[in-house]
Amino acid sequence: MASLTAARIFTRRFHVSARRSALARFNMPAMSPTMSEGGIASWKKKEGEAFATGDVLLEIETDKATIDVEAQDEGILAKIIAQDGAKGVQVGAAIAIVAEEGDDLSGAADLAAQAASESTGAEKAPEPSQPAAAEPSKPEPSKPQVETKPDLPAGDRIFATPIAKKIALERGIPLAQVKGSGPSGRIVRTDVENYKAAPTQATPTTSVPQAAADSDYVDTPISNMRRTIGSRLTQSKQELPHYYLTVDINMDKVLKLREVFNKTLTEKDKTAKLSVNDFIVKAVACALSDVPEANSAWLGEVIRTYKKADISVAVATPTGLITPIVKDAGAKGLATISAETKALAKKARDGKLQPAEYQGGTFTISNLGMFGIDHFTAIINPPQSCILAVGATQPTLVPAPEEERGFKTIQSMKVTLSSDHRTVDGAVGARWMAAFKGYLENPLTFML
Repeated sequence: MASLTAARIFTRRFHVSARRSALARFNMPAMSPTMSEGGIASWKKKEGEAFATGDVLLEIETDKATIDVEAQDEGILAKIIAQDGAKGVQVGAAIAIVAEEGDDLSGAADLAAQAASESTGAEKAPEPSQPAAAEPSKPEPSKPQVETKPDLPAGDRIFATPIAKKIALERGIPLAQVKGSGPSGRIVRTDVENYKAAPTQATPTTSVPQAAADSDYVDTPISNMRRTIGSRLTQSKQELPHYYLTVDINMDKVLKLREVFNKTLTEKDKTAKLSVNDFIVKAVACALSDVPEANSAWLGEVIRTYKKADISVAVATPTGLITPIVKDAGAKGLATISAETKALAKKARDGKLQPAEYQGGTFTISNLGMFGIDHFTAIINPPQSCILAVGATQPTLVPAPEEERGFKTIQSMKVTLSSDHRTVDGAVGARWMAAFKGYLENPLTFML
C-alpha cells in the first residue's frame, strides 16, 4: 500500500460545488524524496469508474519498486492522461482528471488536453523559431532535401569511413540518407553525428524497425530501476576509493546451531526456518556495534556514524537489484530477522516495497553463496561506507595437528569486505572483519 507520504500527496479535498463541475487534476506524486520522475505501471480504475476511500487507483513505477496508490476520498476517475506503460512522467505533471459523484464530466476531455499541453509547452516553445530562421534565406531548404534523399538503389555503393559506419550502425542511421562532406562525397564521422541532430523524423523511424527485425539481437528498453542502478554504481566505482579485505570463516558451529534451532522452530511452525544469511545479518550488526566506524557514511562535509545497524540485504528481482532493509538488526533475534528478511524479499520480487523499506540503510550484504559463487567483490552503495560480499560455504581441508592424520575437513565460507577508504581505514576494516569472523565462529555469543 502507498506510504503515508504518498497518501498526503494524493489527498484530494473534494468539496460540494453548486455548479456540480468540480473537476480537478490528479498529479504525479513524489513517492520518495529523491524521485523526480516515474512511470505508470497500470491503472486499477477505468475512465468514468467510481472509487471509494482506500481503493487502489493505480500502480506507480519508481526507480526501485512499483507502489500502489490509494484513494483518500471517494470520487470518479473522469479522464486518464498518462496511460498504462507511460515512462518518464515528471513529478507534479497531471496524470488524470478526477471529479465528485454527480459532477458534469463533459469538460474532462478539454481539461485533460489543456493539462497535457501545459506539460509539453516548454518543449514546443522553441519550435516556432526554426521556420522563422529558415524563411529569410532561400538557399537553405536545399540542404535538408539532399540529406533526406530516398535510399540509394540496392546496387549503389556507399563510401564511408569505418568510424562513420560504426556510429551509424549503433544509432540506426541509414547511410544512404547521409550527405558526405569528405573527399569525393565520402561520409565521415561528423556527417553521421550531425545527421542525428537534424530534425528528420519520418525516414529514420521507418528504417530502424526493419533493421531490428532482420538482426540477431534483441534491444530491451531501460527501466527506471535499471537506469538508477547503472548510474549509481558507475558513480560509486568511479568516485569512491574502494579497497578489499577477504577472510575465510569456519562455519561448522553456525551450521550445527542452525540445525538445532530449525528442529525446534519447525515443531511450532513448519514454515519457519533459519537460513545461514540470518546468522550473517546478526553477526554483521554485532560487529558494527563493536566497530562503529564501519557503520558510517561520507556526506561531503561530515562523516556520519550511525548508532543503529540498519542492514540492507541485496535481493535479485526480474527488473534489477534492490536492497530492502532489516532495521536495527542488532536489537532483533534470529527468528525475527529471518521472518523480516523473507517478507521483504517477497515484497521486493513482487515490486511492492515502500520507499521507507529500501531507503536509508547503513551497511549492505550481498550474498551469492546460494548460486555456488565462492568469492567475489561488491560495489559500495553510497553514501554507505561498506558492503560485504558473501560466498558459498564449502568443505575445505585445513591443518589440524591434534588430529591423527594432521588435517581435518571444515565448512568454510569466504567473505570480502569492500570499504570506502575516505571513511574506513584499512586497520578499521581489519578490526571489523575480525569481529565479524569471531561472531560466526562462536555464534553462541549472539545470545550474550
